Amino acid sequence: MAAAAPLPVLLLLVAVALLVPAADAIYCDEDDCYDLLGVKQDANASEIKKAYYKLSLKHHPDKNPDPESRALFVKVANAYEILKDEETREKYDYAVAHPEEFFYNTAQYYRAYYGYKTDTRSVLIGLLLIVSAFQYINQLTSYSQAIESVKQTPAYRNRLKALEFERTGGISSKKKGNKQMDKKVEDELRNEVDLQIQGVQKPSVWNLCGVQLILLPYLIGKLLIWQVCWFWRYRVKKSPYAWEDACYLTRTSLRMPANTWQNIDEFTKEDLVMKRLWEKANMERHIAEARRGSKQRRR
Repeated sequence: MAAAAPLPVLLLLVAVALLVPAADAIYCDEDDCYDLLGVKQDANASEIKKAYYKLSLKHHPDKNPDPESRALFVKVANAYEILKDEETREKYDYAVAHPEEFFYNTAQYYRAYYGYKTDTRSVLIGLLLIVSAFQYINQLTSYSQAIESVKQTPAYRNRLKALEFERTGGISSKKKGNKQMDKKVEDELRNEVDLQIQGVQKPSVWNLCGVQLILLPYLIGKLLIWQVCWFWRYRVKKSPYAWEDACYLTRTSLRMPANTWQNIDEFTKEDLVMKRLWEKANMERHIAEARRGSKQRRR
């Protein structure tokens, strides 16, 4: 007498028996999508389309008010939606051929019908726009906070008073309109205050990652041309460094940001450039001098 099947095996068989009919139900209920349209499984897209149009003319609610005909039209339309799309049709064929993979087939069904079908390029462009918008807002917030911080410094207030004193000829008005006058002077002084902010750049659309990505081919081409010109001018022809190029070499040797270099006075810039810090020996000498000066100041 054969031994009884283990309980887990029996449960698995019962589950498969219950899930096999449900595997078809997720697409066309208990019906076969091909049978609803009256076509074979190997029918092409044109044959499926013709079969659907033929049935729709017969069972469409506008053509046939019979409730049973209307219900049949809903099934036919659903079958056509499944079979007209190649990807959905492949998933349906797979579900029919592999009814035991119920959970996988169900996941594929809901992914096909409720998943996003947006073009990947559109999604990437949308994300890039969102990131760029947040980047600009962050830059604008940081810049506004820096402006407000500068306005609270004594140096700003003293400069504002000096400018007001200069424009009023030393006559200080005590009328109610004095505050409005201060506001006008403050607005006129705004450009001068902006130049005194270090480490914070004014927001610009050209610095956004989205714009930089669009301009990437242009920037790469520009960089290559610059490299070729640099090599030809200073490596092949052995020409002396131009002032801007010498400043660039000095700034990169000191690992100094561009905005910090711009805020250095011209005398200091000239002194640093004359030291030719891009040469290793000169840079080592400069570092040693800086360390000695630091030790002397601490004494």
